[in-house]
Amino acid sequence: MPRSIWNGVISFGMVSIPPSSCTGTQDKDISFHMLHKTDDTRIKMLRWCPEDERPVDMDEIVRGYEYARDQYVVLTEEDFEKLPLPSKHTIELTQFVDAEEIDPVFYEKSYWLEPDEVGVKPFALLMRALREKNLTAIAKIAIRNKERLCALRAKDGTLVLETLFYPDEIRIEEQEAPDVEVSQRELEMAFTLIELLHEPFDPERYHDEYRRALMEVIQAKLDGQEIAEAPAPVPANVTDLMSALKASVEAAKKRRHEEDAEEERPPAKRRRAAAG
Repeated sequence: MPRSIWNGVISFGMVSIPPSSCTGTQDKDISFHMLHKTDDTRIKMLRWCPEDERPVDMDEIVRGYEYARDQYVVLTEEDFEKLPLPSKHTIELTQFVDAEEIDPVFYEKSYWLEPDEVGVKPFALLMRALREKNLTAIAKIAIRNKERLCALRAKDGTLVLETLFYPDEIRIEEQEAPDVEVSQRELEMAFTLIELLHEPFDPERYHDEYRRALMEVIQAKLDGQEIAEAPAPVPANVTDLMSALKASVEAAKKRRHEEDAEEERPPAKRRRAAAG
């Protein structure tokens, strides 16, 4: 059972729902330690005080805000606890919006919520209302020393809370479209290619090939083997956009035909084909 990272209440008008919150995603990147090149000894990162010329322990460290050069205001854990923010303990739902209105660039991290025993019914009520109206609730939550904008939505029998970036945290600036002439034939061919590749999103189709390849390299080194480097793809020399689009459409049609034929094969034959 993941450890709850936030406890409080969801305020829905006069209704209070006491949930706990756990991280809804997991980073599966392969991690490495830093080693001394000459003897493979693991490097230690020291918290060093240049004034005392010695390492310091965590219980000797405080957080300071630099208000002028080399001038700090020190804040203690008690100072953070005393912050006058209702969102420290209450997620007040202040707005309901269509999910399509939230640009994906605003989404930061996902958490799933679980109701306490006394809050099961109002939790289920909010979840069903959001699902049937197909709406997302907007609120604020103070978590990990920051008040974040957040969105709540119903998903797979629970409520998912997603923290959002504030507008001033988004660094993507609006750009003018390139002033390039695109013909109607080229546009229609692009539509054809997109339509051939248009299908329901299935995340199970996608896997981290970089992580798999990296583990193969690690295992090969453990076994004393060498892995042959994959040849770099040669960029296509596209001089005729229309020809490139036509070739892409033909390739997409061939792939779609092969996939349709595979789906029509009996399951036993599919398994034998996959096994080689």
